[in-house]
Formats: sequence, C-alpha cells, structure tokens
Amino acid sequence: MDIASSSTLLQNAVLQVGKLPGIGAKTALRQVLHLLRQDVEYTESLTQALNDLRHHVQYCTTCHNISDTPTCPICSDTTRQQHVVCVVENVQDVLAIENTGQYRGRYHVLGGLISPMDGVRPDDIEIQSLVDRVAAEHLEEVILALSSTMEGDTTAFFITRRLQPAAVKITTLARGIAVGDELQYADEQTLGRAIVNRMPVGE
Repeated sequence: MDIASSSTLLQNAVLQVGKLPGIGAKTALRQVLHLLRQDVEYTESLTQALNDLRHHVQYCTTCHNISDTPTCPICSDTTRQQHVVCVVENVQDVLAIENTGQYRGRYHVLGGLISPMDGVRPDDIEIQSLVDRVAAEHLEEVILALSSTMEGDTTAFFITRRLQPAAVKITTLARGIAVGDELQYADEQTLGRAIVNRMPVGE
C-alpha cells in the first residue's frame, strides 16, 4: 500500500507540496514526512510565514520588485545611483546582482521576457513602464541585464528600439555570461565582472 494512502491528510499535504516547481511525488513525500517530525512550533511558523507572504507581499510601484511596502528599500535608498537602472527579467535576477556587491544603481523588473512561442507579448511585461521611467526620472543609463537566450535577446532588441528616441545611454552585460545562460544561475564573480565591464548596446 502506498504510504500516502494510509492518511488522507498526508496524501493532501503531499499533493500540495508536489505542485511546487522541481518537486516530484517522492520528494514531496520526504518533505512532508520531514515536517511531521519537526516541532509543532516550526510548522506553525512556516505556515504563518507563507500566509503572510501570500497576503501581504507587494510589488514596488516604481521598479516592480517584491517588497513589504509600496516602494522597495532599493528604490528608497538615496545613497544608490538614482539615474542608472538595471533591467532584469525577474526578482531572482535582482538577488543575483545584489549578491555580487558590484552594482549600486536601481532596478526595473520586467516580470518576464518576450516569447511569441509562449504567447508573451511586449504588452504583457513591464516595458512601457520602463519607457515612462526613462522620461519621468531623466535616467542617464539603462543596463540591459537579460539572459543570453533567444527570448532575452529579443526583449533587449525591442527595448532598445523603444528607447531610441530618448537621450539615454543603453548598455548590456559584458560577455562574461555565456550564450544561452540564464542570469540567475551565473556565479557571482562572473556576473559581477559582467556588470562592471558592461558595454554600449550594439558593440
């Protein structure tokens, strides 16, 4: 008999955990059994943290990064470079770049990449709000820190075209990131060098 079938409660928990990305049925069962072996306080704290995350997390009204407040701490930090914005695909990329310690500007999170095959159009991600920011905030430099994939290159090309009328410097990461690599998986040293040695788009 399947161990999960001995308890409907166990089976339901395994089913929900198994819906997480990269977790199969066996891994889900191990994780649920691990939780059962922990103190009740631990599982209650975990449940509360997930509930708080789901009900109270916000997206920064300026850069679209995840935040506890309407404006994220990075956008609120006046010691950062106010006229330089690094454009990334997702929140994971913000964390990856921050971990390098090599960048002190602000960010713009697109929330995805243009992908006609997946039905993701330019209007589905935060490109227009980037164009609006460039004009409203008088940005001096926009760094396109996008993955070296077909979708990343397509998105970078589209953004470059949209920003051409604006008097803003557009740069991209140096070729420390291999073609086909996703930004969030690059090691910190390589990613840090790519940011420091960024180059104008088109070179």
